[in-house]
Amino acid sequence: MSTSDTSYKNGPVEANPYKWPYNGDLRPENTALVVIDMQVDFCSPGGYVDKMGYDLEAMRRPIEPIQQVLNTMRAENYHIMYTREGHRPDLSDLPPNKRWRSRQIAAGIGDPGPCGRILVRGEPGWDVIPELAPKAGEVIIDKPGKGTFFSTDFGLILKLKGIDNLILVGVTTDVCVHTTMREANDRGFECLLLSDCTGATDIGNHESALKMITMQGGVFGAHTDSQKLLKGLAEASNTR
Repeated sequence: MSTSDTSYKNGPVEANPYKWPYNGDLRPENTALVVIDMQVDFCSPGGYVDKMGYDLEAMRRPIEPIQQVLNTMRAENYHIMYTREGHRPDLSDLPPNKRWRSRQIAAGIGDPGPCGRILVRGEPGWDVIPELAPKAGEVIIDKPGKGTFFSTDFGLILKLKGIDNLILVGVTTDVCVHTTMREANDRGFECLLLSDCTGATDIGNHESALKMITMQGGVFGAHTDSQKLLKGLAEASNTR
């Protein structure tokens, strides 16, 4: 189908504000599930978010629906990718203002914590939680910032693998997930965020992040829940 063709059929996934993907082209070859920052530091007792004093339940709520999506997409041979936010052990890639801000809430990045040095690569708190552990061969992107494209080879890997569609899950909805979605949208990727597979430290921020996606006909893509995605994946599989 020509990229200049605007007579696209609806995609198989019921989403807000449009059926996803916009051109109906949903295949394991061109679609990746991106599991963003489901790390011990963000989702487990003693980690970064816990030390900041936020409710961990909101960060752990997405685990079960993500497991369901992972199981289905792995079985169908979709691309599975992970991200981890963290900094070099010498903190040479940690901007001073980022470290300063973290210390204002007694959770200084690089400082010792119950799960090792906070958000430092190689420490126990930096790794993906066991419930969602990557399998051999699944791509892991280590990033120093909020967005997955910044200072990483994520974009190059997507290009080389022929990926056009990104399904985004993880934490937090309003920060790392949303930043990645915005970055991807600017690069022409077709994005879908799963509302029950994402979480934020503040429910209002989570809901606002979802609302932002729906503006201007889907300014960053679309969002839906895991059950609608799984139904759409089954429909797409039956038509191949």
